[in-house]
Amino acid sequence: MPSSPARSGSDLLIRPAQSLDREGIWRLLSPVLRKGDTYALPRHWGRRQVLAYWMDAEHRVYVAQTRDHEIVGTFYLQANQKGGGSHIASAGFVARSGFGAGRMMAEEALAEAAKLGFRAMQFNFVVSTNLRAIDLWKSLGFRVIGTLPGAFDHPSEGYVDALVMWKDLLPPAQ
Repeated sequence: MPSSPARSGSDLLIRPAQSLDREGIWRLLSPVLRKGDTYALPRHWGRRQVLAYWMDAEHRVYVAQTRDHEIVGTFYLQANQKGGGSHIASAGFVARSGFGAGRMMAEEALAEAAKLGFRAMQFNFVVSTNLRAIDLWKSLGFRVIGTLPGAFDHPSEGYVDALVMWKDLLPPAQ
């Protein structure tokens, strides 16, 4: 579990997830995964499989909650690869619209990754039809470094591209 202190802004608090947050996290993840248009995870997975994936021991998991303690977002942060690739971070995000949690969590994930010593953050598989996510990542300085043609079987649009996105976390060498 992450040990970072909670961060708050506007009406949201971002903090490390706790065991008691599992139901709130499930309520966020379930409809997103069932819809099947943004994550390359099995749509038929139930609560146990989804939470086992999201709350994996290698993930640092966080939640965004309102002042009323409602969980409106969650993200995990991890090393993108093991061994020689472990200096690059990756993350997964889910947020309800209308709370500003997506941007706030993204900024928190980038700050936390830098603090943990990661040199960059890479998203391996951003579905090309997920325009809100792509716009958010680009506004935060990510760039598309690769396209995987027809890599995602979208439930309504068929085979669509997936993007590999990258952001350096270290300042440029002087």
